[in-house]
Amino acid sequence: MKRLLVLAIAAFAAGAVCAQGYPSRPVHLVIPFAAGGGPDIQARQFGQKLSELMGQPAVMENKVGAAGVLAAQYAAQAPADGYTILLGAVTHLILKHLNPDLKFDPIADFAPITNMASAPTVLIVRADHGARNAGELVAMARAAAGKMNYASGGIGTAAHLAGATFEALEGFKAVHIPLKGSVEIQASLIRGDTDFAFPIAGTAIPAVRSGRFRALGVTSAKRLASLPDVPTMRELMKDELYVQESWYGFWAPARTPPEVLRRFHALAVKVLADPGLAKLFEAAGNVVEPSESPAAFSAFVRSENEKWRRIVQRTGVKGN
Repeated sequence: MKRLLVLAIAAFAAGAVCAQGYPSRPVHLVIPFAAGGGPDIQARQFGQKLSELMGQPAVMENKVGAAGVLAAQYAAQAPADGYTILLGAVTHLILKHLNPDLKFDPIADFAPITNMASAPTVLIVRADHGARNAGELVAMARAAAGKMNYASGGIGTAAHLAGATFEALEGFKAVHIPLKGSVEIQASLIRGDTDFAFPIAGTAIPAVRSGRFRALGVTSAKRLASLPDVPTMRELMKDELYVQESWYGFWAPARTPPEVLRRFHALAVKVLADPGLAKLFEAAGNVVEPSESPAAFSAFVRSENEKWRRIVQRTGVKGN
């Protein structure tokens, strides 16, 4: 017993010493998205500010493949010292529920540090569509008896799961049309190939403002400042499962010392408080939402994991 106590004290002391000098060398941020995409650009904007603040380079590593799984596996196996940090996302939780055999565990393999930003999806139809609101769209879908369809950028994407949730909770049948990418959603709706879609806010908002599309609902917890007259899906349909936001933040490998997590959290919160950075994120349809603490973010990730388990189970969506 005495030996275990000594080891525990030694481990705590080692973590405290490590945190005092952290970071003393470059910190590697592992990005599971392709270079040039929205989350990658925002991570690089964050990384530039982080480098200035911590006095060490923030090295960006794009590890693209298997929809983010390769990056997660790589980061999970890195030393738990705070010098390799994954840009973890809700996608990692969803992927594990869709494909339980994946060789990583987003809960057990990581120590969440802080959320960075989030963005909901937006239910849109073509501007000349007969449905003026979500209720009318549901009525039309029920009357169509499985003939309506909805577009997404692929199986398991935010747009797919939002559409599948809409279909399952409102009790109608529609055909999911997975396109080659989310950039094809608007063209599909304009051509009339698909009837409705839930694109991410960053692309939906400019499309609605152009006058070509009508927004019927948003999957955020509260209304968007950029679309104040558009109700939330939860507000309309009275179900918590409609709150679906694409968030991403920073995860360290499991067993990273708590003091290191708190140190990175403090740095990240300072960076995200920069008004210029927040403006850049918001222009891309994101809301900057740092967590109060690593413990708070960990609790959030666990609650999101349970919610997405329920959504995947309720919708019956399967992985590729």
